[in-house]
Amino acid sequence: MNNTWDHTYDVVVVGSGAAGMAAALTARLRGLTALVVEKTDVYGGTTALSGGAVWVPNNFHLDAAGLGDTPEKARAYLDATVGDRVPADRKDAYLEHGPRMVREFHDRTAVKFAYTPGYSDYYPERLGGYPQGRSIEPRIFDLKKLPPEQRATLRRAGLPTYGLTITSQDFRHLNMVGRTWAGRRTSAKVGARAVKALLTGQRLLALGEALIARMRHSLDLLGGDLWLSAPLTGLVAENGRITGVRVTLGNRELAVRATGGVVLASGGFSHHQQLREKYLPAPTSTEWSAAAEGQTGDALELGLAAGAAVDLMDRVWGAPSVVPPEGKPFFLVADRGVPGMVIVNSAGERYANEAAPYHEFVDAMYAADRPEATSVPSWLILDATSKARYLFMGLFPGQPFPRPWVASGFVKKAGSVEELATCIGVAPERLRATVDRFNGFARAGRDEDFHRGDSVYDRYYGDPTLPNPNLAPLDKGPYYAIPVHPGDIGTKGGLVTDATARVLREDGTVIEGLYASGNVSSAVMGETYPGPGATIGPAMTFGWLAAHHIART
Repeated sequence: MNNTWDHTYDVVVVGSGAAGMAAALTARLRGLTALVVEKTDVYGGTTALSGGAVWVPNNFHLDAAGLGDTPEKARAYLDATVGDRVPADRKDAYLEHGPRMVREFHDRTAVKFAYTPGYSDYYPERLGGYPQGRSIEPRIFDLKKLPPEQRATLRRAGLPTYGLTITSQDFRHLNMVGRTWAGRRTSAKVGARAVKALLTGQRLLALGEALIARMRHSLDLLGGDLWLSAPLTGLVAENGRITGVRVTLGNRELAVRATGGVVLASGGFSHHQQLREKYLPAPTSTEWSAAAEGQTGDALELGLAAGAAVDLMDRVWGAPSVVPPEGKPFFLVADRGVPGMVIVNSAGERYANEAAPYHEFVDAMYAADRPEATSVPSWLILDATSKARYLFMGLFPGQPFPRPWVASGFVKKAGSVEELATCIGVAPERLRATVDRFNGFARAGRDEDFHRGDSVYDRYYGDPTLPNPNLAPLDKGPYYAIPVHPGDIGTKGGLVTDATARVLREDGTVIEGLYASGNVSSAVMGETYPGPGATIGPAMTFGWLAAHHIART
């Protein structure tokens, strides 16, 4: 097939989240020309909306913290969590090359991280698990280091931080601002940071925004190109090899040659309702997803058309979420560790450990869902004491729920447990019995039904002033109820790849010239989620591996 190419690069990357940026940066570090094409008019993908954590065992930050991590411990932990659901060579590639990626980016780019002490692995009690955690997060970044156009086109998370720059480590302590001295000290530190930024004119970023801004700054310094509003419309194949892409830019379809390879890094299909209904457990809705709106499976479907195999298509990176009237899902991370709170089904019954890792809780929502007692959606029940003590849904301790939330019925409010039960259509005596049973556990300090607070992970967002940081009785009105949905931060099923991120066919052969990383590919984490940043860590690692492989071939 003869093509008239409009542009030629060594590497063409589809998608501008962490996976795509990592591939483009690595290509430039290897002396290859690189282009990133982004479907939307802003760059950063779902990574920019995230906490920005990266879970890469045995990286040099963990060594510096004296953690004593080793490849053997990391492999034991992946075997204990992921198991054999994913080929061993992919897990080995991740464990071997993830630390190399972190080190190289630290040494040769502006992509720099800091260890997040105490942010536990999600299953710290399993073999190889670390209660101290293996998570690192991006260092705070000054947006003013980017040119004006790049500042304006960075995807913004819009988190309710009220102008404050808050890292994940800060948030953990700020959640206890009314309960601990660590919370008060952190509040003072965050306030001083805001004052300094105001006086110096800095525009500070943290979390996923900081990671993407650091990657964009690095790509600029290294001379990589990025096109916005440039959706992928096709893959170009010649003699069985992918040699380029077709993209639309400014109402023109362009053919862009990729002499080394095409790296698909465009995310999953969270915002394609028909694909959700085809592959995911029911019920399912795009409205519950916190993934970037451009994730509609375009590259996935083009990969399928090119003969690629897929796996894990029934799985998501689960994120129990509430959807306020304004329509933007709020992901309940720390909120489910609040002591005076329970989550119940339509029969008013608890069915899981509310503080469990978020993907596990979503799995539990579907597993418990039955016609006579639906758990999709569930109801989160909160009392006045916990509402006054802790951050909840981005609101400071004691800050009332917005009036439109209550007026619309999104938040139900009542003076007693029985009255609240009537508001949500639950038998009053049933909800009363559930709350009484939970209150008994809270006073005794042990959840006999679901073991909430037994795991170090549960306790990370709990109240350390209590005997069990995750348990306190619900005994003071008013009481509140909010519907909880099985949301996601992305789908985790996608194109099957090998240990170098090359896309594979059903028979295991390689589609030459085609690579994939991030949520467009099937997750190296299989059906589980080992720790905070186990989405972005592999996305960056396999993006790095894809470009590294292209440079060597």
